Amino acid sequence: MMKPIVPPMALALMLAGCGEGQPPPPEARPVGVVTVEAGRLASDVVLSGEIQARKDVGLAFRIGGRVLERPVNVGDRVEAGQVIARLDPAIEQNALTVARAALAAARGEVNTARSAFQRQEQLMAEGFTTRPRFDQALRAREAAQAQLENAEAQLALARDRLGFTELRAGAAGVVTARNVEPGEVVQPGQVVVQLARDDGRDAVFNVPARLLETEAGEAAIRVALADAPGVVTYGRVREVAPQADPVTRTFEVRVGLQEPPEAMRLGSTVVGTLERNSLAILTIPASALTQQGASPAVWVVDPATSAVSLRDVDVLRFEPGKVILSQGLTPGEMIVSAGIQALHPGQRVKPLGGNAAASSPPGPPAPS
Repeated sequence: MMKPIVPPMALALMLAGCGEGQPPPPEARPVGVVTVEAGRLASDVVLSGEIQARKDVGLAFRIGGRVLERPVNVGDRVEAGQVIARLDPAIEQNALTVARAALAAARGEVNTARSAFQRQEQLMAEGFTTRPRFDQALRAREAAQAQLENAEAQLALARDRLGFTELRAGAAGVVTARNVEPGEVVQPGQVVVQLARDDGRDAVFNVPARLLETEAGEAAIRVALADAPGVVTYGRVREVAPQADPVTRTFEVRVGLQEPPEAMRLGSTVVGTLERNSLAILTIPASALTQQGASPAVWVVDPATSAVSLRDVDVLRFEPGKVILSQGLTPGEMIVSAGIQALHPGQRVKPLGGNAAASSPPGPPAPS
């Protein structure tokens, strides 16, 4: 049985009719998108402390006595060599007078002993004296010389003690405390005034033990006045107390300041900030996070086809309005941030808002 032959024109009309009956491909779904950018995870340590002198020394007399005057008070600025206090010098002046008289007597004894020895030496050469007399004259000369040296040392000591009746500042600074008033009797080494030297200033903080694990020895610490945050300087850790405070269980950390402003006076309250940055991290909006099974995931947009695919990500932590990722994405990738509820893998999307940086290339034209 022969099959009927269909004319070519009729076959073309039949194929055209079948094409018109097929539905057009689905349109791209409008969604909100964002471009992933790299950032850094900041974990700042903020502590409160105060400004202290780098060297706070106590000035004391080397000898004891009655304080005659103390011409400085708390808050006074003193220069190197300036008199801080004086003792009554009467006893030391009398001792100096006695030492001078003893020196004069010793010099007379030396002259007499030398003359006697020279006479015995001459008689010994001529044979008119005995060896014992010569040896006696020699020992007398040596003893007189020793007495002279002792008298000279006593005179130098008396002069030093008279000089010790004046207490002078060894370096420039500010008086921070006074412990003795005129008329009091002090002992050697008893602190008269406390002096904060101008050699430098430190910001002192009480740091918990857990924060000492941070390697901040070389890190620059930002120090600002608590009452004036605009007054800022930087410093580095100079000293860490080896033992914790028995009450607060914190360690005293001294930060040496680099050229501190004049407004950072001694005793001022300051705020220290140590900026600790981690490696590069990725932050995405919280609305972009979904799930693939039990794992967190995001919809990634292919820039060439505008199609989406679901990719697993590792979440480092959650913050208000955003999610910090440790891995799963790379900077520059485009993800869906709004409209993720009805997406499926391979679906074409269209970014909302016409953002050029995050827009997708146009798809192929629909067939007529």
